[in-house]
Amino acid sequence: MFVDDPPVGPVAPAHAFDEAKLQAYLLARLEDFSPPMRVQQFRGGASNPTFLLTAGDGANAKRFVLRKKPPGVLLASAHQVEREYRVASALQSVGFPTAPMRLLCEEPEIVGTNFYVMDYLPGRIFRDATLPDLQPAERAAIYDDLNARLAQLHQVDWRGIGLEGFGKAGAYFERQVARWIKQYRGAESEPIAAMEALIEELPARIPKDDSVAIAHGDYRLENVMFHPTEPRIIAVLDWELCTIGHPLADLGYVAGLWRSHDPGWGSLDGVEFGASGIPTEQAFVEAYCRRTGRDAIEDWRFYVAFGQFRLAAIAQGVYRRVLSGAVASDRPAINGTPDRAQLALDILHGRA
Repeated sequence: MFVDDPPVGPVAPAHAFDEAKLQAYLLARLEDFSPPMRVQQFRGGASNPTFLLTAGDGANAKRFVLRKKPPGVLLASAHQVEREYRVASALQSVGFPTAPMRLLCEEPEIVGTNFYVMDYLPGRIFRDATLPDLQPAERAAIYDDLNARLAQLHQVDWRGIGLEGFGKAGAYFERQVARWIKQYRGAESEPIAAMEALIEELPARIPKDDSVAIAHGDYRLENVMFHPTEPRIIAVLDWELCTIGHPLADLGYVAGLWRSHDPGWGSLDGVEFGASGIPTEQAFVEAYCRRTGRDAIEDWRFYVAFGQFRLAAIAQGVYRRVLSGAVASDRPAINGTPDRAQLALDILHGRA
């Protein structure tokens, strides 16, 4: 958690770029940008490298956040910062909480890849889903707003905010299962029995419900920022996987917190629901259904299992990028796909 002390450090050598060129580019395009510019890199994560830009000196200094594609050969349709910028800009036009977008650069010669810049917001990001430093009432309010903002997102008129063509409407899971199978195959490094079982079984389990909404794609506690003192989300972050999709994909994904045993991604292992203030999975899902007017969810396990299957496919891609040296991380080169895939299969079969 941080309020105004972001977790940053020096720029990793693998992600270094010409800072003088970037400074000149921004100086010509942002009215409130002034030299000198200091660049630091946010720690953690393995997707789109993200940097803190401090422009100016002393009390007049202003901070921005730059998010760019990683270097090297990338998997098809991954790391699309252009899509992140588009959806966040559209949503801020209707008051949905996102960080204010400032500019998109599609000139890769500036920093080596396309990038965008947004305002820096001071606030709290909770890395530990159990919220150990908060009181029960605060925990309850945090999870309630996490639920409410997801319901709000799924009720936005996406055509009305200019997102026509941002994704195909309908048949979301058919396309997504096929996409992540392809992504997994493109990064495959070893036989994984649970992945093969999921690849075989998931297509036949896709529910008939074909709802359509803006799907964030990575909605969870760690990817939202709360007000410095209030249990209120001020920005939903990390829109890389966003598309026009199925709302229950997001709900099933965030519900993975109640099934996961990986504190690095998020886990509620050891939580005493009720006394802690943190709701049960059932209570969280019921609150979402009330907010969105749903009576029931058919084959709920499919949605939760799909979220873990997709994480397993993503983990395979990250593993390959760690091996290649394209990821600036001190994480060991360990493939997290087998454990993720097994959890997904256990959820699908009712064992978890």
